Amino acid sequence: MGLKARTIKAVIRKKIDAWLESIEDEDLRKLCAKEVIVTGGCIASMQLGEKINDFDVYLRTKETVERITDYYVEKFLAKRKPQEGIPVDIRRESLKDSNGRDRVRIVVKSAGVANVDQETDYAYFEGRPDHEAGEYLEEAFDPLSDVDIEPVPDTMPDFEPVFLSSNAISLKGKIQLVIRFFGDPDEIHENYDFAHCTSYWTPDGLVLRPEAMEALLTKELRYQGSRYPLCSIIRTRKFIQRGWRINAGQYLKMVMQLQEMDLKDPKVLEEQLTGVDVAYFSQMIHRLMEKDPTKVDTAYLTEIIDRMF
Repeated sequence: MGLKARTIKAVIRKKIDAWLESIEDEDLRKLCAKEVIVTGGCIASMQLGEKINDFDVYLRTKETVERITDYYVEKFLAKRKPQEGIPVDIRRESLKDSNGRDRVRIVVKSAGVANVDQETDYAYFEGRPDHEAGEYLEEAFDPLSDVDIEPVPDTMPDFEPVFLSSNAISLKGKIQLVIRFFGDPDEIHENYDFAHCTSYWTPDGLVLRPEAMEALLTKELRYQGSRYPLCSIIRTRKFIQRGWRINAGQYLKMVMQLQEMDLKDPKVLEEQLTGVDVAYFSQMIHRLMEKDPTKVDTAYLTEIIDRMF
């Protein structure tokens, strides 16, 4: 049974207050408290009465995103297990994307992703079953069985960084701090593909968008346009596995947007794969760049995909 709006507000407020309390830098804590936005699947999950996978947290300004990224990268490096005595280059980088928009990312040299418990460099599951990459990411978190969000007893405190990718910082306690995007809710949702995930919470309250409510009631994927249509096409798999429906018209909208993208540009291809199967595609992009950093060779790409999947 789904939760009422006031309960959803209380759950998110409790989770965010606990996260903010864990930030030791007082000035940074105040900035985050002022700028925090929660949106995405957690609100939809609570409305449907489903398990919350994580709370997607965004911030409004690039400056605050840079500061919180530096803060957690430093904490992560302080606790990460050594890689057989070889230091791994993990750092924050600020840059422009292929469309000239500001972005922040985490660079993990050679691997692209990092887990706090890694003993050796991350293996990319070549020749392994397709589901293993997803399981690797899920294992970075402790399962949240219901909406009781009291901290789970463990040797590591809640809100410690446990997993880094170029786009997000995953904290124990089900907080996923998304650094790839920032801005007001409307700006953030320009990167969202399906309508049911566009309700959001800020310190001012909970906003339940009518189009999101309608899509949830019917469990129908409604594509609203996105900067990342390739990611959207791939993401439909997980929703279909969970019982969602999608009509052919939604796919046509995604394909029409996708045909405007130059996927033979490795930078564009990397951006279009934002948020999907990072364990596979990070390595794929790395290999493509080694062969020819200026152009995607379709035959070589096909060979890599067939070997990886």
